[in-house]
Amino acid sequence: MEQRRFSGKGHWYHETQTNHCPDDVLPLVPEAAHVDDRFLLDLTLPAEIVTPCESWLKPARALCHVLFPLHIAVNRLHTLSAYDRLSTALTVAQACGVQRLCNHYAALLAPLPGPDSSRESNQRLAQITQYARQLASSPDIIDDKAQQQLDEVGLTTYDVIVINQIIGFVGFQARVVAAFQALLGYPVRWLPGHHIPPHARVTDINMSEWEPLFPGVELRYATAQQLELLARWQTEPALRELTAVLCHEPEILNGTGEILTSGIQEANSRYSTHHAVAAATELLTVSPDRFSAAQFTPLLDEGIPPVEAINLLTWCAFCGWLNRLKIALNKGD
Repeated sequence: MEQRRFSGKGHWYHETQTNHCPDDVLPLVPEAAHVDDRFLLDLTLPAEIVTPCESWLKPARALCHVLFPLHIAVNRLHTLSAYDRLSTALTVAQACGVQRLCNHYAALLAPLPGPDSSRESNQRLAQITQYARQLASSPDIIDDKAQQQLDEVGLTTYDVIVINQIIGFVGFQARVVAAFQALLGYPVRWLPGHHIPPHARVTDINMSEWEPLFPGVELRYATAQQLELLARWQTEPALRELTAVLCHEPEILNGTGEILTSGIQEANSRYSTHHAVAAATELLTVSPDRFSAAQFTPLLDEGIPPVEAINLLTWCAFCGWLNRLKIALNKGD
C-alpha cells in the first residue's frame, strides 16, 4: 500500500496499518538505511558469537542484496520494482513487529518513487500488500483465491516466486534479529498504538500430496546455472519438491539452500527435547515482537551454549520460511 504521509514522508506505517492519530505514528529513522550488515542491521555482537554463525550468516547477507537491489530494471517477465520489493519487506516487518527491521525497510523505501496514481497500480500494490500480510501472519488462509488474485493484478511466475521468497526471508530475518536482541538483553520493543496479533502456527506440510503451483524449469531451456542448482538442491530432502519451481530464480534458491545446509539443524537435533526450547520456539514463531531475554536465558540455564541457542532459534525461523514457501507454491485442490 502507499505509505501514509505526515510532515513530508516523515513516518513509516503503511496506510492500512495506521490509525488516524498522527501522534501514534512512528517517525522515520533515515539513518536506519545506512548499515554495513543488511541482515543483522549492525547489531553489536561479540565475535565469539558471530564467527561460528558465519556459515549461515554469509548467505543470508548475500540474499539481502539479491532480494533488495537498490536499482532494478523491470521488464515483461520481471515486473517487481525496488519499491514493490521493499514495500513488501516493510509489510512483513510490521507484521512481525520487530522495530529495528521496520526502521530499516522504511528508510530504504522512503526515497523511492512509488507507483503511479492509476486505479490499476493502486489495486496491484494493495493486493501484493494484503497477500504479504496474510502469508506472513496467517499462512493457513492462503488458498487458490489468494494465488489467483496475484495473477489478476499481473504478477508473473517469476514475480510470485520472488514475492514469496521475500515474505519468507523477511520473516526469517525478523526472528533472527529478535533472537540476537534477546541474547544482548535488549528490552522488548512495542510499537505504540499498534497491536500485533499472534501469527498462526504452520503445521508441517505433507509433501506427498503437494503439487507445484507453477511448472518447474524445463531442462531444455535451463541455463548452466539452473542445471547446476537443480542437480545440487533436488538431493536435499527439505527442498526436493520445491527446487524445480524455485529455480526460476536461481540465485535466491541457492542462498536458501546454503542456509539450509549450513549446519543450523544440528542444534535442533541436539537440544529439541529440552524443556525451555518449546517455550522459546513457540513464542518466536507466533510473536517475534515479544521475544526477549525471558525466553533466551532459560536456554542458557539448561546448559545450551549461546551459539547453539542462536542456531536452534535460527532453525526455527528457517522452518517458518520453508513452510510458507510450501504453502504459497502449492497448487492445492
